[in-house]
Amino acid sequence: MLIALNKPFGVLCQFTTNDGRPTLADYVRQKDVYPAGRLDHDSEGLLLLTDDGALAHQLTDPRHKQPKTYLVQVDGALTDDALQALRRGVVLNDGPTLPAVAEHADEPAWLWPRDPPVRFRKSIPTSWLTITLREGRNRQVRRMTAAVGFPTLRLIRVRIGGYALEGLPPGETRVLAS
Repeated sequence: MLIALNKPFGVLCQFTTNDGRPTLADYVRQKDVYPAGRLDHDSEGLLLLTDDGALAHQLTDPRHKQPKTYLVQVDGALTDDALQALRRGVVLNDGPTLPAVAEHADEPAWLWPRDPPVRFRKSIPTSWLTITLREGRNRQVRRMTAAVGFPTLRLIRVRIGGYALEGLPPGETRVLAS
């Protein structure tokens, strides 16, 4: 079985917790499925869950280099130089990243409001970009955008390999394969 979840902001990528925060158990009704990868609690979007260990390995193991695409809102007016740096790869504290596919983007019309909203500062603009990675380090997109001078305000994963978020509302699931 393969299930897509549009993980809401603030949800932990686990099924249990002892501190009362929302988890996958609050959104996923299917039994015996586990996340193939993860999204941080402050990230949103596509999370795949499966009961197939081999499929989970194929989706998450860096050797398979499944592309993961994110829609990112950053603080400030994103420059072409910053995009070029992301495309070349940036040096993080755990070493250089692989080159990314990074492009300017418009805020999509389909985007749902976030709860709580992203902070708004009248004097500082925000920008949107898409970024596609073929590796998956901890908080990598956030660290990459910060390294080029544009901290991430909102991060939404929209695609993993051939699987896309398309039209799936926050907190909802879609069975992709049974």
